[in-house]
Amino acid sequence: MSGHFNGGLSKQQDHELGHAEKHPPSSKLKNPLAGIPYDKLMSDVEQFAKDKEMTHILPLLRKGALVAQNPSAFESMPELEPDERKVLREEITHKWRQPFSLYATIATCSIGAAVQGWDQTGSNGANLSFPEEFGINTTSTRDTFLVGLVNAAPYIAAAFLGCWISDPLNFHFGRRGTIFFSAIFCLVSVIGAAFTRNWYELFVTRVILGIGMGSKASTTSVYAAENSPALIRGSLCVTWQMWTAFGIFLGFCANLSVYQVPDIAWRLQLGSAFIPAVPLALGIYFCPESPRWYIKKNRFADAYRSLCRLRRIPLQAARDLYQVHAQLEVEKLIIGKSNYVTRFIDLFRVPRLRRATLASGTVMLAQQMCGINIIAFYSSTIFVEAGASTLSALLASWGFGLVNFVFAFPALRTIDTFGRRTLLLFTFPQMAWTLLAAGFCFFIPKENPAHLGLIALFIFLFAAFYSPGEGPVPYTYSAEVFPLSHREVGMAWAVATNLFWAAVLSITFPNMLAAFTVTGAFGFYAALNMCALVMIFLWVPETKQRTLEELDYVFSVPTSKHIHYQVTKMLPYYFRRYLCCNKRAYVEPLFKFESDATPARQQKTDFEMAGKTEKTGQTAGSL
Repeated sequence: MSGHFNGGLSKQQDHELGHAEKHPPSSKLKNPLAGIPYDKLMSDVEQFAKDKEMTHILPLLRKGALVAQNPSAFESMPELEPDERKVLREEITHKWRQPFSLYATIATCSIGAAVQGWDQTGSNGANLSFPEEFGINTTSTRDTFLVGLVNAAPYIAAAFLGCWISDPLNFHFGRRGTIFFSAIFCLVSVIGAAFTRNWYELFVTRVILGIGMGSKASTTSVYAAENSPALIRGSLCVTWQMWTAFGIFLGFCANLSVYQVPDIAWRLQLGSAFIPAVPLALGIYFCPESPRWYIKKNRFADAYRSLCRLRRIPLQAARDLYQVHAQLEVEKLIIGKSNYVTRFIDLFRVPRLRRATLASGTVMLAQQMCGINIIAFYSSTIFVEAGASTLSALLASWGFGLVNFVFAFPALRTIDTFGRRTLLLFTFPQMAWTLLAAGFCFFIPKENPAHLGLIALFIFLFAAFYSPGEGPVPYTYSAEVFPLSHREVGMAWAVATNLFWAAVLSITFPNMLAAFTVTGAFGFYAALNMCALVMIFLWVPETKQRTLEELDYVFSVPTSKHIHYQVTKMLPYYFRRYLCCNKRAYVEPLFKFESDATPARQQKTDFEMAGKTEKTGQTAGSL
């Protein structure tokens, strides 16, 4: 494949991608450097180095471009040193061997997630006492609505303001600056909430909290995704859910520890959320900025320095730098340039973006449809309805938080092996029946010891299925699916969708509880789980183990073609494989990448063999 493209693309690729929406790729999806002749590629790299004032690393850029062009052939590249081949091989065989700076970045993002979780559960315990403090009668419809409104305030503010200001904040101040901004809002607002004197002051402080929550949730997962290598990106980004669950657990611990403090228990429960916001505000200063943000701002030298901190050797940094640059040139062909307003419109106007918008909105909406937040927000109230004392309700809520955290750990391994889509399709039916079972247990007489125990058991099982599935996937998935040009506004859309419906849930659930009873409310959300299952099956493509740039090709396939494939190919496959127990059942994949020519397990074995041959003095090129 020959031709010219000033970002490293051939004419044929330029043509294919320029008309991607009219003629989407179908048979084999290639990376933007594939097929370019050696001389042409080296010429493009040299021009890139001159344009970006990177000539001091030109030899590295040349080698990096060769590796990026054909990732599976690095063993036979004479340009590479043995140590470089060893590290590239260990990207597959020892993928968790990463620099300290990468893990420090993920740890800081995890603290941000813990802030999110603690902020959510502060109101859970406070719901048992702040209404009485402010003279709110929870038996009247108006006052029940007020309790829901106060609980929903952060989500309303996040959905309509906090998420959307993350786009200009990211543009001007970067990922780190936006996270610092949000940490300050999360710190100040919860302290203010602890000193409020009436419900509307509490409402205002929680609105301020929502601004911080929205901008943080819209940025933190993007920041983690952009800094992470493709093969472990899902496992690293899933820490958002795991540590959000940990924050929820810590919030329940705080609620339980101060519930007997006279008069001010609810103030301490709300105010305690400042604790994780302090290390977040301090720790983000020491983390490297996202290299993709630097590239977007045309600061390639800074991007390279950042990548050197996030990758083991300079060759990996040079490879990723040139690969991202080449893919951004592709994005310009498909999407073009835009401002704040047109970027939002593009989410629904440009087909590639519209598919990502639909998929991310679906997984985010599904997180609220599954019913997890009726437990996270109102578990103490639900357990009191089940006949538990205040202490027993808080202990049961604490148990829910512990299960939610512990069962998030399996997602660290499964999200990049089973995949995002598979986890969702497996866990949603399980959440439906456990929620339905918990609702039916309310028919057991309260004096029966099994009443409260079975309700708690099925709620804990519900959390156990949620945590490795719908818990980690939405934020990880939404941070991946948008191209760099629209990543901030795309993530803002996804998080705003999530938090808007969280606000609707928070406002409506007290009245739903009064009108439907707990059994009716749980049954309603069990049905929504099955609706969400169908939506995910039809509209959500798999994204596991693909670079953020490769996903441009995944979302170039029209939604109608994806739906047709799922209905005509995947449904019969599932029937043959799982209902008929036919282990030989096979289905032709919808997406085919060049890297898929060698299965990952076999590739890993080959790389391990290559390491042995080098130790015995044989040449790696003999592979």
